[in-house]
Amino acid sequence: MTLRRRLAGARPLTAGQRARQIANLANGTTLLGLGIARAAGTAITKGPRGLVIAAGYRWRLPHAGAFAVGNVIICRTSAERLASNAALLGHEEKHCSQYACCLGLPFLPLYFLAAGWSQFRTGNPGSANFFEKLAGLEAGGYVDIRTPRPAPHSAGGIEV
Repeated sequence: MTLRRRLAGARPLTAGQRARQIANLANGTTLLGLGIARAAGTAITKGPRGLVIAAGYRWRLPHAGAFAVGNVIICRTSAERLASNAALLGHEEKHCSQYACCLGLPFLPLYFLAAGWSQFRTGNPGSANFFEKLAGLEAGGYVDIRTPRPAPHSAGGIEV
């Protein structure tokens, strides 16, 4: 099977994948993702399950090895390498679905709010981030390092 065929996926889209693709086109986030990918000079290829892969991202921010904007997965590696990492590709695909569920751009402030909460609670932007937990912490390269809350004085020093 050729790389192009493997990346595009051999199966037709499911109803859910097609709905996500249409929703993210309609809400503008896939177009935003394509704009970012084009501006960053990435190689854009058709990916599996209605996704688009933009490979070779070199900008400093965000620091992630891969991130999603609409149905576009932007990664620092090659498309082949991302396609061979089923866990990471699946993780980013879940973020694509989250864009659709949040009606597009509202996902971004909600995600950053969740990342800030996680940073405040755990010292890590992913560990207690609702969106990262739903997408799979380990698959996205995050470690669950949640910090236990200190015990109240009335608990006699016993952690609750």
